[in-house]
Amino acid sequence: MSNAPTRSHGRKAIRPTLQPRELMTPTPELHGVWQARIITLFPQAFPGVLGESLTGKALQDGLWQLHTTDLRRFGVGKHRNVDDTPAGGGAGMVLRPDVLGAAIEATMQGTGGNWPLIYLSPRGRPMDQALMQSLARCDGVTLLCGRFEGVDERVLEHYGIQEVSLGDFVMTGGEIAAQALIDATVRLLPGVLGNQASTEEESFSSGLLEHPQYTRPAEWKGREIPEVLMSGHHGKVAEWRRQMSEEITKARRPDLWEKHVATRDD
Repeated sequence: MSNAPTRSHGRKAIRPTLQPRELMTPTPELHGVWQARIITLFPQAFPGVLGESLTGKALQDGLWQLHTTDLRRFGVGKHRNVDDTPAGGGAGMVLRPDVLGAAIEATMQGTGGNWPLIYLSPRGRPMDQALMQSLARCDGVTLLCGRFEGVDERVLEHYGIQEVSLGDFVMTGGEIAAQALIDATVRLLPGVLGNQASTEEESFSSGLLEHPQYTRPAEWKGREIPEVLMSGHHGKVAEWRRQMSEEITKARRPDLWEKHVATRDD
């Protein structure tokens, strides 16, 4: 059994190898390119929406790479079992540590530098813009997508895995959360959006929610674009946008507003 990730997406490159790499994965690794490596029971779920729009174009252009490892390949026994009943009893099944350990070690081969290992879990730290900015500065990230009742705790302890949550709710697996995390991170990589100002002015970058946006036509169903936005006065436009961001944040996310006020006062 090969230890290489099962599927790879992105621009092709030539790299010396003792094995016929093109028979193992459709796209070899690109040196120095930010990578997302996914351990999942459903590799066919990727790239999914990540293969569309700006993230998809960036993937094809080689600005980032995506590799998937099929967890089932590391299963034990005739049926390649990956889970077992929870110790102490209870409902559901738990992913086995021996299966996960083998998959993690195979997936992490060749990684170096700043390369976090993350488990998508409802008990993890909430995803936020600060996390995505941090991950965008890494060399890559490996994401473990859980299923069933979760993973054996010893795996998290042994490999020092970080737990990250999409929100305060439970999903059937970590694949959707993994795609959300990758999308939010990839768009911050150099060259992906093509306009650095877009990432600097959007929601959360200043600690505030984004101001309202408008475009043509100037009047629609009796509603007009705010006059200040049509004035051509950049200073007044910036002031209006800042005021709107503050009002929206204060009304919709008092937690963010309190944090913003504390930071501003400091």
